[in-house]
Amino acid sequence: MASVASPVIFKEFCPLYYLLNAIPTKIQKGFRSIVVYLTALDTNGDYIAVGSSIGMLYLYCRHLNQMKKYNFEGRCESITFVKLLSCFDDLVAVGTASGRVAVFQLVSSLPGRNKQLRRFDVAGIHKSSITALAWSPNGMKLFSGDDRGKIVYSALDLDQGICNSSLVLEEPSSIVQLDYSQKVLLVSTLQRTLLFYTEEKSVNQVGTQPRK
Repeated sequence: MASVASPVIFKEFCPLYYLLNAIPTKIQKGFRSIVVYLTALDTNGDYIAVGSSIGMLYLYCRHLNQMKKYNFEGRCESITFVKLLSCFDDLVAVGTASGRVAVFQLVSSLPGRNKQLRRFDVAGIHKSSITALAWSPNGMKLFSGDDRGKIVYSALDLDQGICNSSLVLEEPSSIVQLDYSQKVLLVSTLQRTLLFYTEEKSVNQVGTQPRK
C-alpha cells in the first residue's frame, strides 16, 4: 500500500518591515551620527532577538507585537551572538565583541512567572569576541565560547539571583558552534569537532583528521 504524501505548504518570504522599522538605522552620539548595523539574530515562537553594532539588543515579542530594548552599561560595543530560551521563564543570553556575556530574565504577564527584569553577568573570563552560546533546556546552564577557543560554563540559580562561572575547556582555535544535551556539550572549532562530557570532564573527538 502506497504511503500518503504529506501536504506541501507554500510560504512567501518577505522582509520583516514591521521589525526593521522599529530599529533605528542611525543614532546620534554627541556631534557624530553612527550607523547601526544588525550583527546577531535568534528566534523562537515567542520572540525575535536582534543584536546590533551599538550594543543594543532589540527584542520583538511576536504575541504582543511590541519591541523592547536592552543594553549593557558602560562601553558601546558590538553584540556578536544572542541565544533565546523559553522554559519556565523566558531568557536571552547576549555576547559582545570584548567578551562580555549577560543573561536577561524577561518579564512575563503569565501567573507564577517572573515579574521583574533581571540581569546576570558572566564576568572576567572571556577576553575576546563571543562566537557561540548554548543553553541547557531548563535554563540552569549556559555555555559560552569565544574566538580564542575558551569555553565557559555558567551555573544560574534564577530563584537566588546567582550566576557562577568557570572555564571548562580551552581549544587552540576559535569556537564556531556549541550545542548541549544530556550532560554532553558538542563543540565545533575551526580545527575539529568534539564531544565534551560535562560530568566526567572528558573529551571525545569526532573523526580523526583536522579541518583544513
